[in-house]
Amino acid sequence: MAETKIIPIFPLDLVLFPRQTLPLRIFEPRYKQLVDDCMLGDGQFGVCLIDENNSVNGWNSPKLIGTIVKITECKDVEMDGLQLHIETLGRNSFKIKKIISPSISQPENYDPLSVEGHQQVSEIHEKIGTGNKMYIQAEVEMIPEIDENISIEQWQKLIRLWKKKIIHQALPQVVEPHGLEHVLEQYYLKTDTPTIDYIYSLAALGAKIPNELQPILEAKNMDELIQKTEELLTIK
Repeated sequence: MAETKIIPIFPLDLVLFPRQTLPLRIFEPRYKQLVDDCMLGDGQFGVCLIDENNSVNGWNSPKLIGTIVKITECKDVEMDGLQLHIETLGRNSFKIKKIISPSISQPENYDPLSVEGHQQVSEIHEKIGTGNKMYIQAEVEMIPEIDENISIEQWQKLIRLWKKKIIHQALPQVVEPHGLEHVLEQYYLKTDTPTIDYIYSLAALGAKIPNELQPILEAKNMDELIQKTEELLTIK
């Protein structure tokens, strides 16, 4: 049986792939607690796309496949402790086996951007005990990384599909070929030795919404990853 462990979970409106960087501004009390706990531990938590069809105690629920991130930098934005800025780096992907609900439910009419909303949550937290966790946790199982290679022919096919999609989406405006080549250069995607990270980056460039990237993250092998990326980049 695969080894599992319990980690904090941060549901977001994005999909993060392994080895990608993710800066975050932290201002909600529950996520400041998450960051504090991570900084006292191994600096790691899980990032998952929000599952719009479910909730956990009224809070955003995570999709079951996400990516472990490690905090590489943490600093106060205004030196008052009210906002934190963290830099993170994606590591392995994982599968949630069991969700551990936060200790508090989302208050009625909660506004995460307001001082009143923060006070609501902080007061509830003080009543139940500040040792309780306000954020979602989960028992997770690590997913083995895909270590297969992509051929240059497969990569060039994905590039052709991406170009066709971008040209089609821009209509009636005309996209010049040299403009697309510049985008590939800008994102360091001009290569004769493509790796899985190149596929992740190209998929991110071709997606309109985060939900389109979740199947890419969930691919179990290179063949499935290429198939899902082709489906994403194919004009519907």
